Amino acid sequence: MSSPKITSTGSSYGVQSLPKIDYGRGSYLYDVTGKRYLDGSGGPAVYCLGHAHPEVTEAVKQQLDRIAHAYRYLFTSDAVEELTEIITQNTGGHFPNIIYVSSGSEAVESCLKIALQYHTARGEKSRRRFIARERSWHGNTLGALSVSHFKTRRDAFEGSLLDVAFVSAANAYRPPEGVTAKGLVAHLAKELEDKILEIGPDKVAAFIFEPVVGAAGGVVPAPEGYAKAIRAVCDKYGVLLIGDEVMCGSGRTGTWRALEHDGIFPDIMSVAKGLAAGYQPLGAALYSDKVHETLMAAHGGAMTGHTFTGHTAACAAGVAVQKIVTRDRLLERVLDRGAVLQQELRSAMADVGELGDVRGRGFFIGLELVSDPITKEPFPAYASLHAAIGRRAFDAGLICYPCTGNVGGTAGDTVILAPPYNASEDELGEIVTTLSRVIRESVAEARRTVALR
Repeated sequence: MSSPKITSTGSSYGVQSLPKIDYGRGSYLYDVTGKRYLDGSGGPAVYCLGHAHPEVTEAVKQQLDRIAHAYRYLFTSDAVEELTEIITQNTGGHFPNIIYVSSGSEAVESCLKIALQYHTARGEKSRRRFIARERSWHGNTLGALSVSHFKTRRDAFEGSLLDVAFVSAANAYRPPEGVTAKGLVAHLAKELEDKILEIGPDKVAAFIFEPVVGAAGGVVPAPEGYAKAIRAVCDKYGVLLIGDEVMCGSGRTGTWRALEHDGIFPDIMSVAKGLAAGYQPLGAALYSDKVHETLMAAHGGAMTGHTFTGHTAACAAGVAVQKIVTRDRLLERVLDRGAVLQQELRSAMADVGELGDVRGRGFFIGLELVSDPITKEPFPAYASLHAAIGRRAFDAGLICYPCTGNVGGTAGDTVILAPPYNASEDELGEIVTTLSRVIRESVAEARRTVALR
C-alpha cells in the first residue's frame, strides 16, 4: 500500500508536496529517498544546535528513564530547578520567576495574563488594553494572535480577538512616511505616548514588542535607542513592557537576551524556540521580582500555566542545550560570525539590484527583495517571489524561511536565515552559494511573470 501524499499548509515556504523525513544529523536533514537538506533557517529559527546532537539526546533519554513528567503542583525536579538557575544567570538575575510552557504562543499568552493579573493585584483592573506594533507576530493562541499584526493569519479570526491598539513598526528600512532616519526613534516614542494618552493611561496594561521582528517583517532589528525610548514612555505611564523574544532570544542574536544589545530589561519576557532547540517542546514566560512580589501579595503567585508546565523531560532538554551553548562559547561565535555572514551575502549578490536590504543580528538574518531598489517598491503579490525562492532552495537542498506581507499586509518578499549556532564554515558557505543562485533565478522568473501580466 502506497503512503498518502501530504501537502503543505505552510504555503509561504513554497513546498507543495511534503517529503517524508528519515533522520537528521547536525545541520542536515535526510528524507526517505536519501535526499539531503541543509537547514539554513533552523526550521522556523528553532534548531540552534542542529539535529540529533548526541549529548542532548542522551540527556532526554536519561530523564525519560527516570520520569517523563512530574506534575508541577505535586513535585519540583532537578531539571526544572537547574534550568531556572541557568535562565536566571543568563538574564543577569533579573528574571528568577518563570512559568514553563510548551510553545512560544503559550509563552506570550502567559505574559499577557501576567500583565493583566499584575494590574488587578494593584487595584487597577481598568488596565485591560494592550498596545502592539504593526508588522509583528506573537503567536497563534487567541490572545497572542490579537496582539499580532499579520493580516493573512488574523483574518479568519477577526471578531473574536482582543481589542488591541497598534503603533508603527520600528523599521529603519521602511520608516513611516515623512520620517527621517535621524528622527525615527523620537517619532516612534511619541507615537506610543500619544496612543497611551488616546486610550487613557489608566486603561493600558502593557506594550508588547519583538526586539528583532521575525516572520512578520523578515528580521527587523529596532533602531538604536528605540528600546530605551519606549521603556521611558512605559515607565512614565505605569504601562508594563513585554519583550517577546520567542524567535530572537535564547542566543539567536549573539547575546542570550536580544534586548541585551539595547541595554534594557522589560518587565515580562517570553522565550521559546532556541531554549530547548526543538529537542522537546518548551517555552517560558519570565517576569521580574517587582511583578512577582505584587502577584504573590495579592494572589499567591501567577495564575497561568498548563498541565505540562515544567515538563520534566522538556526542561532536561533545555538544560542540556543551554549547557552546550555556554560550554562551547557559541554565543560569541554567533555574534562575531553573524556580521561576517551578512557581509558574505551582500558580496555574493552585489550584482542583484533587487536585493534591497540585508539586516539582522547574529545568526538571525533577513533579506528583503524589492522590484525597485530606489523606491523600495515590492514585487506584486501575484509574483509570489518569496514562495519561488523557498521552493527552489528546497529543491536544491537548502531550507530557508521565506515570508511575505511585510508591505501592506499582502506584498513584500523576505527570506530569513537562522542557521545552527554550531554550523561549520563549509555549511555557512554552502548557504551563501546556494541561496544567492536561487535568488538570482527566482528574481528572473518574477520579472518574467510581471512582464507577461
